[in-house]
Amino acid sequence: MLKHPRNEQESNRKPVRNKTDLTLPPDVLFLNPWRDPGFRLLLEPEYVWRPMKGANIVGFAASAHHEINQKIDHFLKGTNKNRRFSKPVEVNAVPVMLDRATFRKSFVFARDRVMLSGAAATRVINRYRWENEAADFDPDQRLNDFFASCRERNEGKELPLYSGLLGADVCFAVECRNTFNYYHFMTESLSQLTVLDGLDFQGKIYFHFPNHESKQKPFAKAFAEALFPEFKDRIFFERVPKDYAKVLTCFDLIGGHHMAPAADFDGLDALMPAAMQQQGGVQPIETRVPLAMNAVSRNLMSLRARALRAIEGKTFDHLPKRFFAGRDTRQSRSRQMEGEEILYEHLEMFGFEYVVFESLSPLEQIALMARAEVMVSYHGAGFTNMLFAGPNTYVIEIGTLQTAQFRWGDFWPVAHASGCKYISFYGDFRSENPLIEPVFEKDGIVAASLSKRAISQIMAFIVTILGHYPELNRPRVLAQLAGEVLQAGAAEQAIGLLEKHNELVCQHARLCLIKADCHKELGEPKSELLALDMAHKADPTRWQTLVRMIWCANHCDRPQVIRWALAMLKSDFPDRYDAFVGNHEWVRFVA
Repeated sequence: MLKHPRNEQESNRKPVRNKTDLTLPPDVLFLNPWRDPGFRLLLEPEYVWRPMKGANIVGFAASAHHEINQKIDHFLKGTNKNRRFSKPVEVNAVPVMLDRATFRKSFVFARDRVMLSGAAATRVINRYRWENEAADFDPDQRLNDFFASCRERNEGKELPLYSGLLGADVCFAVECRNTFNYYHFMTESLSQLTVLDGLDFQGKIYFHFPNHESKQKPFAKAFAEALFPEFKDRIFFERVPKDYAKVLTCFDLIGGHHMAPAADFDGLDALMPAAMQQQGGVQPIETRVPLAMNAVSRNLMSLRARALRAIEGKTFDHLPKRFFAGRDTRQSRSRQMEGEEILYEHLEMFGFEYVVFESLSPLEQIALMARAEVMVSYHGAGFTNMLFAGPNTYVIEIGTLQTAQFRWGDFWPVAHASGCKYISFYGDFRSENPLIEPVFEKDGIVAASLSKRAISQIMAFIVTILGHYPELNRPRVLAQLAGEVLQAGAAEQAIGLLEKHNELVCQHARLCLIKADCHKELGEPKSELLALDMAHKADPTRWQTLVRMIWCANHCDRPQVIRWALAMLKSDFPDRYDAFVGNHEWVRFVA
């Protein structure tokens, strides 16, 4: 770890406790950047938020136990319905100048008030709620009342701008949750350096962390120097607390959004699920978790772009394009998955290699993901490298109901930043009784266990997306596999799988409908119509198939098919015919 000279802008060090009194009233504890002194933007943001094209994120149950699969499916459906935005959003981050700043624990203060920015804002809000659980007031209500008051008072106001010079004596400082967790350092701390792009910054850079120096991992310094070589001799790591008379840092507009004027986030509610809209949209604290799942900081986007530029023109032919990522237990907590060896033996047959991220240099890790076709691994911080994946990369995570509940959403922003295909299979707990759910506060993250059936399910998925179609003889199994492949964004491979089993498909309407869904996904209405006709022949008792045929035939200009389907609907399902024609006058003209 680099040692640093005492910087001249640092104020005379005072005996500041490395502790925050979270029982203080919110108006005393939290900084309101629109009104409180000590906060000035270096640059005005070009935008606050904007919709973006995200990743394909899906999860599948893969437990050996029906009751666990039911719980997994219930959780996944609830998340997709109540927490997933129709489109993810990119939220801006900008450099700010703070006066009388203090870095304490993993928080940043200006004039003794906590700045709410990015992930640190979520942490301090959570701690405030926990610290005041036994108080004679409702901490959630007190926070929401305070933030609502701020929004009302801040309406029409602009964040103040810094008009001074940015000399070499001004430092840039970053708060770290810690310097031993790869995920938190990369996504929350290192990414903050990207707000210096284009500033010709000449000062020193300090990463301030709360953990003991003995826990610091070498990756932090290695990635900082590899991705920001222009700052190589000016990057220092120092434990908190630390005071500055004046310091430059990053302000991520997620976090500060709780007190931002409502106009700053106009339109965002429309992208949210109904459950979030009913809770009040973007700004109440109750919606902070799903917002964090669907919001991608500009810092992440910029860090990805910088990383990909860093590997341009370099050769990485020694790295595999299909790999299983294991773990170096000397540098991380060991959570070896039960069934790993059997799974890897199967993967090897399809050209997969075994890699350990920790054994690769920073640029090799980036290149490995950028060039990858398929990555497979069990849940862990290594999925942070999904940030560097290509949009056609399949990143396959193996976890449990527990990781689905407590960790899945953490990786959504890095997946969205890359636009990759992030696929999760949730198996069993590696425990004496896998039917008993572990208690996170007591047991932590429990390793996964894969049954033989789960390994078969995962391998069938992987070989299918690679274009090797397994032979199946049960319609239910074929439907499950084809459906998973389609949801994962591989409609062409799903069609290939179904066409290999054409005799089976023709006999089962469900399989025909999945094939129709595949063609619809690919924008092939004529082929979709043919698959719907097969579905109707396989099961003529479904009126829904006829209605869908009418819509599809209209889309590809087949009036004769519309007339035929209407006649069949009128003959076999007169009530449905009357309702459909009554609600869609355009069909009268076709008929």
